[in-house]
Amino acid sequence: MKILITGAYGFIGKNLICELKNKGYHDLCFCGKDTSIEELDKYTKDCDFVFHLAGVNRPEHVEEFMSQNYGFTDTLLQMLKKHKNTAPILCTSSTQAMQDNPYGKSKLAEEEAIFNYGKETGAPLFVYRLTNVFGKWCRPNYNSVVATFCYNVANDLPIQINDENKVLDLVYIDDVLKAFISCLEGHGEDYINATPDGRLVLTTLHKVSLGRLAGLIKEFKKDRVTLNVPDMANGFTKKLYSTFLSYMPEEQFAYPLKMNIDNRGSFTEILKTQGFGQVSVNISKPGITKGNHWHHTKTEKFLVVSGKGVIRFKKVFTDLFDDNNIKYLKPESIIEYFVSGEKLEVIDIPPGYTHNITNLGDTDMVTIMWANESYNPNDPDTYFLEV
Repeated sequence: MKILITGAYGFIGKNLICELKNKGYHDLCFCGKDTSIEELDKYTKDCDFVFHLAGVNRPEHVEEFMSQNYGFTDTLLQMLKKHKNTAPILCTSSTQAMQDNPYGKSKLAEEEAIFNYGKETGAPLFVYRLTNVFGKWCRPNYNSVVATFCYNVANDLPIQINDENKVLDLVYIDDVLKAFISCLEGHGEDYINATPDGRLVLTTLHKVSLGRLAGLIKEFKKDRVTLNVPDMANGFTKKLYSTFLSYMPEEQFAYPLKMNIDNRGSFTEILKTQGFGQVSVNISKPGITKGNHWHHTKTEKFLVVSGKGVIRFKKVFTDLFDDNNIKYLKPESIIEYFVSGEKLEVIDIPPGYTHNITNLGDTDMVTIMWANESYNPNDPDTYFLEV
């Protein structure tokens, strides 16, 4: 299948091309601002599908809305008609086609030209009215408030909000791509709703106020210091977080962690979440034992990824009674698990067991630790007791 993509070097075009190649489509014809009429004529002669993404929304002169959006569309359709090529056409329009402004009028004219072409030729048509598409590679300070907010916050620049309560309808680039490629493959109805006049609207929309949008993005920036990770169970938050990271300056991809270092090794928190807990990395020097404490409710998982050692447990109950009462209780035995980076094995640390971990090797032992709650110095739920 030979696929023609107009607007190939724009935000949606670049993402679409990458995903088409991921899906195994390699016979792609790219049409951009510098593509000649001769090249476009060649592409329209034998293409099997057209993604018509080209358009302008911030031209230097207002009349360019009509000449570029409607005018180029008409040129494309005339070339297809000349070659009697009735390949399916997927066109990106805008919800602003319903608005009485120069841009909206030009998009409505573009839609009408495509539908008239379809009536005349019988070519299959898919006209998508998109709204506020966001995601990686979108140009900031242009026509996307998400891109602008992400870029400015990531680069420590101010953002301007005129009305925090204004609600936006947002759609994520990957959801757009799923719908487009599904349409290409003949089952696009999985991701769309059709309006009575035949326009298509994506079903995966996210409604969010400007105030909440800005607040989330600002929190993402702080998370590199607090180590908190946003709620990835929320679909919109996950997509917005991924978008934000794509705008981080390249020299800031890395960020430091606070290592708590002493003569035994080090302990470093990596990330925290409200619903998931905390992940840390523990480094123990040879011969060192760490731990010797227990918890009422906090649970942990230990995974030694380098070196070798032993994890020991014992129920705390009998050790908390004095000698006069111990005769009524059965002494608890010590449980041992030998661990190493050569055999990855997760050890659960249940509540009510005092526990420790000892490095039995001659190199540093590295342990990844997860706790079901973030450390709270005001309520640590940690009590010293030797195993």
